[in-house]
Amino acid sequence: MNPSAAMEADPSEMNAIPNGKGHEAAEATTSPAQETVSSATNNSTETAPSAAQTATDTVPNSTENTTENVPNNTPTATATRTEDSEANLAESHEFLSPVDDKKNPRFTDFEGKTSFGMSVFNLGNAIMGSGILGLAYAMANTGIVLFLFLLTAVAGLSAYSIHLLLKCSGIVGIRAYEQLGYRAFGTPGKMAAGIAITLQNIGAMSSYLYIIKYELPLVIQAFSKVDTPNGEWYLNGNYLIIIVSITVILPLALMKQLGYLGYTSGFSLTCMVFFLCSVIYKKFQIPCPFEEFSLNKTMISLMNSTVIAEPRGIDAGDDACIPRMFNINSQTAYTVPILAFAFVCHPEVLPIYTELKNPTKKKMQHVSNISIAVMYTMYFLAALFGYLTFYGKVEPELLHTYSRIDPYDTLILCVRLAVLTAVTLTVPIVLFPVRRAIQQMIFPNKTFFWPRHIAIAICLLTVINLLVIFAPNILGIFGIIGATSAPCLIFIFPATFYIRIVPKEDEPMRSPPKILAVCFAILGVLFMTMSLSFIIIDWTTGSSKASSGH
Repeated sequence: MNPSAAMEADPSEMNAIPNGKGHEAAEATTSPAQETVSSATNNSTETAPSAAQTATDTVPNSTENTTENVPNNTPTATATRTEDSEANLAESHEFLSPVDDKKNPRFTDFEGKTSFGMSVFNLGNAIMGSGILGLAYAMANTGIVLFLFLLTAVAGLSAYSIHLLLKCSGIVGIRAYEQLGYRAFGTPGKMAAGIAITLQNIGAMSSYLYIIKYELPLVIQAFSKVDTPNGEWYLNGNYLIIIVSITVILPLALMKQLGYLGYTSGFSLTCMVFFLCSVIYKKFQIPCPFEEFSLNKTMISLMNSTVIAEPRGIDAGDDACIPRMFNINSQTAYTVPILAFAFVCHPEVLPIYTELKNPTKKKMQHVSNISIAVMYTMYFLAALFGYLTFYGKVEPELLHTYSRIDPYDTLILCVRLAVLTAVTLTVPIVLFPVRRAIQQMIFPNKTFFWPRHIAIAICLLTVINLLVIFAPNILGIFGIIGATSAPCLIFIFPATFYIRIVPKEDEPMRSPPKILAVCFAILGVLFMTMSLSFIIIDWTTGSSKASSGH
């Protein structure tokens, strides 16, 4: 094997590979194996003339004798060949990832250091959005069995979509969503993927900050027992999102690698586990049908304890307190987009794969499967116990329903604060793929540069804060964008990339995997059409029933 030939790589592939920080194109790195190969090559070049001269002096007219005599007369050449083979072996171990595919792709990005557990936390945090608060409402409009069927189907489809992305990544040796688009469709594919990721994640971050803007002041007001705000600055949502963005989100977004956020992701998921445990606990504490909070009734009960002597229990003949296994109504169709986008994490999959320690396609698939399984369990339990607490009276935002019973309930206030914390810690995870997409589109061949890394994060957070403060109605526009970009990132792009990237010699177009990918892309188009239709209907009727899972 020629060392120089072994070191050569396709320039387009070298530029296409991110450096593993989740942001940049590949840095030019010089590995120890490369230096060994280079020195071995130089030694071989210097030794060759003396070896040739010895062979010529010994047997000038015989090629066979030259072949026989050179090993005996040139021990330096023999040692050089040994160094060459060792260098080649080291080089192959350096660049070839031990994947399970028949063709081992060459990943030229840096060696990942993020553990398996931290990768699960990061991907789980990327999946877990504010959409969990609306799943009880979705179950109320579908029934328990139909909801479970739809949730299971969506979880399976999300796992299959990630499988397609990892399969494409393994074939071409690229761990960047945008560069998969470039490999499949050239520059238009790269730009389409980059724009979709940017718009989808900016919309998600805007919705998270929008929740902080309107929910955090209410939580602070309830804790401080302020009935009528008088312009206190700490109850102004605009000030609060700026403070949260500068003190919490920005420092985390400036991390050089996504793997460092594994600890905050673990804490974010812990907050959501606290939310789930509280929902389960409240199921056995709140009677059905529940009695709404009334200040006058509370004051009367304090003066005359006999007023509350008759608790309202469950009426056996009341249909309002009987769970439904199947429920089809005018709102059922609106729950399909909510569930379809409940597992949106695809822009974060490849950056997390890049930073995974000892990465293989099989190992990353395990990370995604475990993350989806954990979120699937939490989604179902939160929806089930939230629905069994309020049945048909559950609101689209579950925590608002608890406030109808007692807006000063300390446990529910702590839960709302925990959910806000989880949402806040999700923003940096979502920001990383956006910065990576921007750099892939605008600075595709640039190495990591701290000023640019920081500037993009500051600009993104500034734009998002301005949108949430001065244009809160922009969320309606982002609803349209989300209904377009989310099906592309989950269904259409992975399927079409797979069809284009996998060679026809390996899988013909009529092979089952390719046919399944085509059906998957068609399903994405159907979801997109359905979501856009519902949003248009909402706009024309003045309602707001359709929403995304994130």
